[in-house]
Amino acid sequence: QVQLVESGGGLVQAGGSLRLSCEVSGTISSLDEIGWYRQMAGRSRELVARFSILGDPIFVEDVRGRFAIFKDNTKNSVDLQMDNLKIEDTGVYYCNRPSGRVFAWGRGTQVTVSS
Repeated sequence: QVQLVESGGGLVQAGGSLRLSCEVSGTISSLDEIGWYRQMAGRSRELVARFSILGDPIFVEDVRGRFAIFKDNTKNSVDLQMDNLKIEDTGVYYCNRPSGRVFAWGRGTQVTVSS
């Protein structure tokens, strides 16, 4: 059974950076299967970063150029580097499959960006 554990969130001022980590336990085909979601207060989860079928990173428009996604095969994790954070990036961040049958959701990690 695959388990996903998100970490690395916190409180940061606008313009700052955070690096989130998604540790994957259990067997999956590839870390390319894992993407990052953001859930803002009162809204549904949205996928903000994932890998293409060729392993290239893909981002939603409002984080493109500010976020990066990395695979760490030694830690079996997928990291989300977030730079130049904006207040509207505030939310709970989760990792999971971008499509198809998702794994059980982790608890997420809270990111709060202050002015």
